[in-house]
Amino acid sequence: MEFFPGIFYNRVFMVSLVAWAAAQSSKVIILLITTKKLDFGRLVGSGGMPSSHSAFVMSLSTGIGLMYGWESSAFAIALAFSLVVMYDAAGVRRSAGKQAEILNIIIREVVEHKGLKEERLKELIGHTPIEVIVGAILGIIIANLML
Repeated sequence: MEFFPGIFYNRVFMVSLVAWAAAQSSKVIILLITTKKLDFGRLVGSGGMPSSHSAFVMSLSTGIGLMYGWESSAFAIALAFSLVVMYDAAGVRRSAGKQAEILNIIIREVVEHKGLKEERLKELIGHTPIEVIVGAILGIIIANLML
């Protein structure tokens, strides 16, 4: 079987895509409820509740565990990968977002006093620990429902 047609028959990968789509879609819904604004850009944007990265990798890990066993090497690899991705989402990417927020304040102040061109940095690139946990739980639930 060729790669591109074959990938769509991979149940674990398809479950992961569903978990990612569910997390991204829920960001639009949560934003609509909390701000009364419909922003379809959240379907592809990073950051926010829940973490689609966490949902994707934890559904992948859960799917592999369900299909190949919790003691399998494949599950261990997937879980290690998931933990690294979730740590990065809550740690490194969250810190980069906070730095962008501070730099945007500095840029705004410089622009107001010096008349420089304003170019804002993207601030919502990481996740809070709760966003990561909720994303992980969503991924686990979806994998258990679909496999």
